[in-house]
Amino acid sequence: MASNTMSLLRFSPPNNTTNHHLTHSPVFSFNTKSTTVGLSWHSSSSTSTSLLSSFSRKRMSSSSSSSTRTFAAMEALIFDCDGVILESEDLHRQAYNFAFQHFNVCCPSQPQPLNWDVHFYDILQNQIGGGKPKMRWYFKENGWPTSTIFSTPPETNTDRAKLIDTLQDWKTEKYKDIIKSGSVEPRPGVLRLMDEAKASGKKLAVCSAATKSSVILCLENLIGLDRFQGLDCFLAGDDVKEKKPDPSIYITASKAATKAGMSCVITYTSSTSNQDFTDAIAKFPDLSDVRLKDLEELLENVVAA
Repeated sequence: MASNTMSLLRFSPPNNTTNHHLTHSPVFSFNTKSTTVGLSWHSSSSTSTSLLSSFSRKRMSSSSSSSTRTFAAMEALIFDCDGVILESEDLHRQAYNFAFQHFNVCCPSQPQPLNWDVHFYDILQNQIGGGKPKMRWYFKENGWPTSTIFSTPPETNTDRAKLIDTLQDWKTEKYKDIIKSGSVEPRPGVLRLMDEAKASGKKLAVCSAATKSSVILCLENLIGLDRFQGLDCFLAGDDVKEKKPDPSIYITASKAATKAGMSCVITYTSSTSNQDFTDAIAKFPDLSDVRLKDLEELLENVVAA
């Protein structure tokens, strides 16, 4: 008797500050007769450093008088956005620095406008999630700044909130301008892998915990309108009540999902290359040399094992 189980290949970024334990959680399904679950890596923030992939597979058994054969067929890919389709964190860093310069934000020990360098921001963004909490923490540690918003350091909670809100709003608009500038490219190999998957009949989805408007902006400018409109599924943080590490967005995308096992492939950059990814079946610096057939072969090897 044949047994069919479909699960997915999900791409999402790991977090530098937590242990990389992959826990069982339903993620996605396109076939109501199939069951899906997956090793879903729970991350509290989206980083631009690595890529987690959980494989879609269909187990099929065919019996003969002499043997039983089991093989795997990948049926769908799910991509996260920030940290997977694009290296977003350094773009956010640049936007913050533009905001600090625009408003002449100077902390007590810094006569020049605040500037977060790459090394410092890499540590900061992996310890503190969210733009406003980052700035609030930094100003508490280094002193509240002078600026063109407040000529003297703000002392009341109301004024401090106004400073942070103003900086964050300006930074957000600057980040959008950077995305729309045409200077930002997807991570290596992403578009080719998407096209290979589509050409081979695989389902393709993007699920991101970011706001829908932000994800749409990134996708339209980075993967192009045709690819975006050709997605089989698209979900953003607005579509669920809880954001990561809560798995709601992936559960929403997997109404038919109940049970299955997923394997992981990691892509990394210099800031995550030394992390422990022992639960992954493979890791790569990016997807530039990874083809769909490579992922299918990896999956076949996992099933065979």
